[in-house]
Amino acid sequence: MANHPSALKRMRQTKKKRLRNKSYKSKVRTVVKKYLTSVENKESIGPEELRQAVSLLHKGVCKGIYHRNTASRTIARLSRRLTAA
Repeated sequence: MANHPSALKRMRQTKKKRLRNKSYKSKVRTVVKKYLTSVENKESIGPEELRQAVSLLHKGVCKGIYHRNTASRTIARLSRRLTAA
């Protein structure tokens, strides 16, 4: 257990950031799953869901939740799914 005030503060900050990141990643995964099911069922809502997923991934990169290349790779895979369907 940390004893120094700075270490205690760092633990508090890390906990808050971890929970925020966890929540955001969960939201992104939900939108991606929704998109994939709409593409599988060949619904016309696919491009709308893709736009939402891409937007969330880009915002996640800006907030430091995702690495730039990870988001880029995910977006490429999702858009490939749409063109294949």
